[in-house]
Amino acid sequence: MNGRDDLSDLRAFLAVAEERSFTRAAAKLGLSQPTLSYTVRQLEARLGVRLLARTTRSVSPTEAGERLLRTVGPLYEGIVAEMELLGEYRDKPAGTIRITADEHAVDVILSPALERLLPDYPDIRIEVTTDFGLTDIVAERFDAGIRLGEQVAKDMIAVPVGPEMSMVVVAAPSYFAGRARPERPQDLLEHNCINLRLPTRGGLYAWEFEKDGRELRVRVDGQLVFNSSRPKLCAVLAGLGVAYVPEEQARPHLLEGRLVQVLADWCPPFPGYHLFYPSRRQSSPAFNVLVEALRYRR
Repeated sequence: MNGRDDLSDLRAFLAVAEERSFTRAAAKLGLSQPTLSYTVRQLEARLGVRLLARTTRSVSPTEAGERLLRTVGPLYEGIVAEMELLGEYRDKPAGTIRITADEHAVDVILSPALERLLPDYPDIRIEVTTDFGLTDIVAERFDAGIRLGEQVAKDMIAVPVGPEMSMVVVAAPSYFAGRARPERPQDLLEHNCINLRLPTRGGLYAWEFEKDGRELRVRVDGQLVFNSSRPKLCAVLAGLGVAYVPEEQARPHLLEGRLVQVLADWCPPFPGYHLFYPSRRQSSPAFNVLVEALRYRR
């Protein structure tokens, strides 16, 4: 057996076994589907055992394949991690970093930091996946994620990358023409509210309020539902209802009179965005550079 071939072919098998698809695995590895299929068959031939059960509609590991995935998969990840750490011997940090963040965090936190960072580090590559759900970064093989502080799991290392935040309840002046403005969160039940569907749970987001230590969640109703904040802001600017959006996103429109804020005393600040990653993650020079570029300094 050729150890180098085995390692390369093992990478191919692991990708197919994890993705449950030759098409998705080929795209992930940057290979053609026939090449990937041939590579896996070669590995099976050398081992003398079938690793994947193939049908016209699906691909799944056999019992032997499951064992290989379970036992060798983590070892392969360790080899890859160690190889990436060799970047510290280069003149400049290098490597690919995969990050998941929601749309708003990409706009206000990640993009400005990358504009400053990347021109000075041409050997660093950043892959950003925009996702509003609470992605399991370990299972999905991300190096890190950016989420609000209260959403970060306790077993993660969390680095503040932004100031405290506030949500605001807003509507266009045209919407409130002829309508009574809400004075309590419960009054929102009488209004056409623009809702947000949470990808992780599949349900509609309950608007969260707090005043004098009293917490309150209101499940509002309305004609429009979105799964991200940008189209929600466009809809509220068009006068189509009341929306609950990050204050930073609404601020320029509030200053210019395109939006009106209500229930301000029910919307206190809360912990802002944090970069988070597993405590057992071995930091590479490239990752350390990114952390320092994102770290929030008052």
